[in-house]
Amino acid sequence: MIKNILKIGFFARGLKYSVILMSALILTSCGYSSGNSLPSAQFVPAEEGPGPQYIVGPLDSLQIFVWRNPELTTSVTVRPDGRFSVPLIDDMTATGRTPTQLARDIEKKLSEYIQAPIVTVIVSGFQGPFAQQVRVVGSATSPQAIAYRANMTLLDVMITVGGVTEFAAGNRATLARIEGGVQKEYDIRIDDLIRDGDVSANVKIHPGDVIIIPESFF
Repeated sequence: MIKNILKIGFFARGLKYSVILMSALILTSCGYSSGNSLPSAQFVPAEEGPGPQYIVGPLDSLQIFVWRNPELTTSVTVRPDGRFSVPLIDDMTATGRTPTQLARDIEKKLSEYIQAPIVTVIVSGFQGPFAQQVRVVGSATSPQAIAYRANMTLLDVMITVGGVTEFAAGNRATLARIEGGVQKEYDIRIDDLIRDGDVSANVKIHPGDVIIIPESFF
């Protein structure tokens, strides 16, 4: 008799925990929200303006043109350590500089060898530093880091990564953003945007944003 009572008690306790676990999974799969959301953005801004100035990053391809000095004009790729070397200049730092700032830095170095050099730096292959990349991880069709473009929206990002996988829980996706030195997370509704065409789910993207797309439990 006592054994039967104990068995019933253990069964009831196990059933209770199972119900709690299943309830949590159902809430999660249905789209648990943290309550943080972003304002909607237009697919195409009424007035497209320039974004923040481009900052050179590792693996960017640079064309360095030195006026009236063709022997110093060259193309180079920024090394992973953020530096590059060209004729007469070794290990110059490129990261954290705009192309114009970098051109002035090169002019200063070359002025030790030639009189009044005039330099133009053209970025031909864009990677940018992490602070200006938009990274998409999780259940995207092609997770990757994207160079930020002026006036970029969530729709632009999803087109670039090819949308989401069959098992993605797009409406449970989150966007992590640094604001005032503090990381904040916002709920985004990718399924509503790309599968249902809900324009209100489109949001503006900032340089450095990270989009995390989880998988569905069911």
